[in-house]
Amino acid sequence: MATAKVTDAAAARAAGMDPDRLDALVDHLDRTYVQSGKLPHMQMLVSRDEVPLLSVSRGQARATGGPLQADALFRIASMTKPVTSVAFMRLVEQGKVALDDPVTDVLPEFADLRVGADGRGRMTRPMRMIDLLRHTSGLTYGLQRQTPIDARYRELGLDEFQQKRSSDEFIAALASLPLEFSPGERWNYGVSTDVLGVIVERLSGQDLERHFREHIFALLGMTDTFFTIPVDRIDRLTDAWRLEDDRLKLKDRGARSSWRRKLRFRSGGGGLISSTADYHRFARMLLRGGELDGVRLLQPETVAQMRSNHLPGGGDLASMSQAMFSEADYAGVGFGLGFAMTLANQQFYWGGVFSTYFFIDPVERLIGLFMTQHLPSSTYPVRAELRAGIGGAIVERRGRG
Repeated sequence: MATAKVTDAAAARAAGMDPDRLDALVDHLDRTYVQSGKLPHMQMLVSRDEVPLLSVSRGQARATGGPLQADALFRIASMTKPVTSVAFMRLVEQGKVALDDPVTDVLPEFADLRVGADGRGRMTRPMRMIDLLRHTSGLTYGLQRQTPIDARYRELGLDEFQQKRSSDEFIAALASLPLEFSPGERWNYGVSTDVLGVIVERLSGQDLERHFREHIFALLGMTDTFFTIPVDRIDRLTDAWRLEDDRLKLKDRGARSSWRRKLRFRSGGGGLISSTADYHRFARMLLRGGELDGVRLLQPETVAQMRSNHLPGGGDLASMSQAMFSEADYAGVGFGLGFAMTLANQQFYWGGVFSTYFFIDPVERLIGLFMTQHLPSSTYPVRAELRAGIGGAIVERRGRG
């Protein structure tokens, strides 16, 4: 079957990209994952120099049928983390907080934290704000399923995007549990960015939904990103599926989604709904060094700092991580202030548990976005294929200095 032409060929060639290779990538992902039934749908956007070269939707939005539309809304889960990190770094620029400040300056509830499963260990140094941004805090996720501590997270529901508890109650629950390790000793993916979101709330005096809306989304023209989906947009929220017993099973029906509920707790680590177009605007702001359409959110130096490796000793995740993925997956991967980066080529990226994903290449001036709604996100190598396919379509490379 011939590859469907979805790339703007003239725009791609002008941007130094091969349109046929981009079309072949779309065709491969569509055939391998959507047409085969492995994924319910996909939406993909690729831009260079901020010019969209392709924007394509495939598959069905709902279990009851209906094609995925260009304006579909997705649960972006952990792609919320870069947004929360940007909000925090704006407060750093305003002088309201510093990266090396102890977390207890804002969260006194953490003053008596202990370390280790028996709760008898002591921290060798205080938890600092930078530890929350780079996941070296000692906090964890229940989904790790490796230690008695993460088991307690599951029992208390501390991983849930939509907590029944308030922000203050969330912090109190965390403070009752020990850390996996003393801050700064290792890297462990966990609720650090949720804690960072509570810090943003306390420093700003606003709940996270209002703060994001006023200080990020309104400034960037992101009109389709929120914690609670408005009634008039519920028809655009896709269904979400989970892989169980080698079959896709409906996880959350868009028309009756729990994301319609008013929240007591807004998850800075995983609570947002967004669209591909909106997140592309957010990514463009990062690519441009903190500015978009004449509105500056961050200084270029701050964005450069965020996308630099901040792991202690300049290490990679393979040498510092205790959980989640194999060392091969983490070799040569650093972590900055809100997202991971590939040390060899400066790309920075992150994804969400529903298999959403974005990456930015600041040298090649590329942005790649992939949206779908499939749990768990580690099932298929779509993200690696996306990055490799886009990289393979580059005809004219930019200098790497």
